[in-house]
This record gives sequence, C-alpha cells and structure tokens, in this order.
Amino acid sequence: EFRRVLSDLSSGINAEYGAEMSGNYYFVIVGHHDNPIYEQEHCSRDGQSKKDDYRDLCQFVAHASLDMIGEHMWTTNSMYLKIVDKFNDWNVSAFVTAGKQRFIILHDIKNEDSIRQFFQEVYELYIKTAMNPFYEPNTPIQSQAFHQKVKFLCRRYLI
Repeated sequence: EFRRVLSDLSSGINAEYGAEMSGNYYFVIVGHHDNPIYEQEHCSRDGQSKKDDYRDLCQFVAHASLDMIGEHMWTTNSMYLKIVDKFNDWNVSAFVTAGKQRFIILHDIKNEDSIRQFFQEVYELYIKTAMNPFYEPNTPIQSQAFHQKVKFLCRRYLI
C-alpha cells in the first residue's frame, strides 16, 4: 500500500515537472534509531515548491528502503551494499558503517564506481566528524565544513 501511494505521488510529480531527472540525487545519513543525521540533495527543477515535493518524495523512498537495507546488510561483509532497491526510475544505493549508520543515496544515473568512491570519501569525512569531541553521536550534523565537503563530493562523483 505504501509503495502504491509513493508510486502515485511520483507519477504526479513526474507528470507535472517532466520525467527527465538525469543527474538528480538525494543523499541521507540515517542513524541508529532511523533518524536522519544529514541530508543533501540536488534537484535540477526550478521553484521552491517543486524542490519541496522532490525532497518529500525522496525522504519517503529512502525511509521505505530501510527494510531492504536491513536485509542486505546481514547477507554481506561489505560496507557498500550497491543498489538495494529501485523505485520507478530511481535506484537506491546504500553503505552501512561499522557503527550501523546507513548512508543512502537515491540516484537516477547508474554509476556504481562513482557511488562507491563517494560513499568511501563521505565515510572518511563522517569518521572525522564523529571523532570531534564536540559532536554528540547520532545527532544531526550542523557543521558547515562537513556540508561544504559533502557538496563538493556530490558534484565530483554524482553530477
């Protein structure tokens, strides 16, 4: 039922704003308690309401994919889980840290090597942030330096 509602919502967004979504992505770090720790998106659509619709839909898809990620993470020793789910034209790739934080990216262009490298570099950046004595584990990351570096990595590997 949940997937049907998402599919209807996605169809409406694609019909209203065009189905062409190349180069768009939504990246989120999800903590222990399924709470978002960090979000980053790239939406080529114009207008705030379009971006809000896009973000809302991406949040729904990412949250719906957590069960699939949970299943995949117990079947492999690898941190990079590759594509764990697919929703319409979007692929959902995941990376699980040693501390069980989930890095999730929704993307419409399939390029596993770039996504794997992106996850590796963001993981290194996340470790540095987590080791900061002023960072409280499993809370939203507010650092502008972290945000700017993730934004740079997104442009480098995902667009």
